[in-house]
Amino acid sequence: MLRGRWIGVLLLCLVVAGVFAWLGQWQLERAIDTDPPPAGVTEQVQPLDGTLEPGVYLPEPLVGQRVETEGSWIPGDFLVVSNRFNGGVEGYWVTGQLRVAERTSIAVAVGWAPDRESADAAAAELEADADGSTVAITGRIISDEGPSVPPRTEPDRMDRMSPATLLSRWHDTEQLDVYRPYLASTTASAGLVDIDSPAPDEISPVNWLNVFYAVEWAIFAGFAFYLWYRLAKDAWEREVEEFEDAAAASV
Repeated sequence: MLRGRWIGVLLLCLVVAGVFAWLGQWQLERAIDTDPPPAGVTEQVQPLDGTLEPGVYLPEPLVGQRVETEGSWIPGDFLVVSNRFNGGVEGYWVTGQLRVAERTSIAVAVGWAPDRESADAAAAELEADADGSTVAITGRIISDEGPSVPPRTEPDRMDRMSPATLLSRWHDTEQLDVYRPYLASTTASAGLVDIDSPAPDEISPVNWLNVFYAVEWAIFAGFAFYLWYRLAKDAWEREVEEFEDAAAASV
């Protein structure tokens, strides 16, 4: 191990281990939030346009944030989403396109209905009242659930609340900016039931996935030294065997 060759390998292992240690420290710094959001911050109603930009993914601290906005409903875009649970009871959501600026919209879950007939009736009532007047909406911002493939027997059915899917069926969408998350309205209208949307659980200040990654980097750093030791020992054992073989051959 004191030979120049293996000292050089040790120095290389020190550099590698140092890089791994730095990466572990970097992960650990990001594992602990030293400035977590205060408890109950999601219950303080904020303006939508000051909280999130259109087309931007919803950051974790803003999931479930209560916001308020104003806009007008776009006629023909009240659509029903299936497989919605309210207090453990399966039903339907009635959704709509709320135009909050000249070319900016957000998908809104207006309310819950226990059966498809009630949901369709509520959608028809909302459609009749969509006269372009301004309405005020307060609700929670929730992340897009992603699209899903509808059943073959019901190609128009939507089982997930996905603004991307709704956008494909909306009208007047040319050059339209759309919010990636959707807004679950606090107060239902058109005979619908208020959506059960409790406050989100408080976010832990510790990201355990990053802690796990930090531990992994520490293991990798230790493995670099073990690799040096193992290679040097293998070389030493090989030389001892060659010496013994040479000694046995000379007898």
